[in-house]
Amino acid sequence: MRSLLTRRNLLGHMATGMSAAALASLLEQDGLTAESANSLPHFPPKAKRIIYLFQSGAPSQMDLFDYKPKLADLRGTELPDSIRQGQRLTGMTSRQTSFPIAPSKFRFAQHGQSRAWVSDLLPHTAGVVDDLCFIKSLHTEAINHDPAITFFQTGAQLAGRPSIGSWLAYGLGNESRDLPAFVVLVSQGSGNMADQPLYDRLWGSGFLPTKYQGVKFRAGGDPVLFLSNPPGIDASARRQQLDDLARLNQLKLDEVGDAEIATRISQYELAFRMQTSVPELADLSGEDAKTLATYGPEVQRPGSYAHNCLLARRLAERGVRFVQLFHRGWDQHTKLPQQIEGQCRDTDQPTATLIADLKQRGLLEDTLVVWGGEFGRTVYCQGKLTADDYGRDHHPRCFTVWLAGAGVKAGTSFGQTDDFSYNIAADDVHVHDFHATILHLLGIDHTRLTFRFQGRDFRLTDVHGKLVKEVLA
Repeated sequence: MRSLLTRRNLLGHMATGMSAAALASLLEQDGLTAESANSLPHFPPKAKRIIYLFQSGAPSQMDLFDYKPKLADLRGTELPDSIRQGQRLTGMTSRQTSFPIAPSKFRFAQHGQSRAWVSDLLPHTAGVVDDLCFIKSLHTEAINHDPAITFFQTGAQLAGRPSIGSWLAYGLGNESRDLPAFVVLVSQGSGNMADQPLYDRLWGSGFLPTKYQGVKFRAGGDPVLFLSNPPGIDASARRQQLDDLARLNQLKLDEVGDAEIATRISQYELAFRMQTSVPELADLSGEDAKTLATYGPEVQRPGSYAHNCLLARRLAERGVRFVQLFHRGWDQHTKLPQQIEGQCRDTDQPTATLIADLKQRGLLEDTLVVWGGEFGRTVYCQGKLTADDYGRDHHPRCFTVWLAGAGVKAGTSFGQTDDFSYNIAADDVHVHDFHATILHLLGIDHTRLTFRFQGRDFRLTDVHGKLVKEVLA
């Protein structure tokens, strides 16, 4: 224990539920935190950073990547009980008396040397399939959006755990002096405009020190709140204020030894540097016209998915450890054909261009790109099945995600589903396995990245997770 952490201060922390930051300060002397107990990375990493393209709302795997040609002959017939196997349904379809099979209305074709099946909804993604590694047998435990998204971000369905970006910032630190280690960008799709909300806790640090939480960039005004100086305050005055404030905070830090005070000092300094780095980052005037055109017509609109994809590349260039894009609008219980077309128009060209742009600049060699949602969609129709319209309910039993970049076996597909894209037929991958594999690519043994909180060692993968070696190059 630090000598400056007095008995009175310790009891005060305990009386209010000792903060994770203060607890971490105590445990450092006992070698119980990841930063002191482990030498990170644990082994040479393939990736230095991640760009995670999270498609919030759950894309329909069988309308995009999981081609099931036999369903065409079964259109409108009842999903066999032998396939459903009594699996639970959401409240939105549990009272349906009929579960008619709804084949995808979109055409599929094989692309690239890998001969990967891709829907005609994604012509640009089809052009980069040889850089992608599909996992078609992912499954999760959650059946509703909020716990499912929380599970993907934190490894637990209940709120309060650190997000994956916070774990990486905590374990690996930051390569950039002038930008946060963990940046979040959010866009609204043109599919389901009333999609479920996204909460700031999804990029929170949980019980980790708060300096590891994600920083959300906004679409309008200052990209980060309170970035600009108020009227009448110039840079020199701001510098003097921060210096005076740092001295006051240092006096309190010396008195109580609370790591949150050290966080505050460092974050004020980072915010000061961001007053220069963030406007430069957001200024696209230095991008050539050809590059801007390849990201699509929406690239110049702040807050669009295309704009955020370009910002993600610029953030990766500047050493940001974890960039998370959330794109809402994939929750298509009704009018799926119409809504999914809008979502794919939003995302297809910018996503494919991001892969190609990173590759052209040599960044794909040490950047891991992840694409996927929180679960899949059902093969049976929610609501009325018509000649050209259908909806799909939530389906946690099997769905598709893909990886690209550093350390990934490009041009491959792992895992299989049955003929109904309803159950896993081979090579299941749990969310904890997925997280373990992502951490491995960054040089982290997922069992060793831990943080002690309330008497227990926590980790992103809880007490589970196995490495999916088959997707590694």
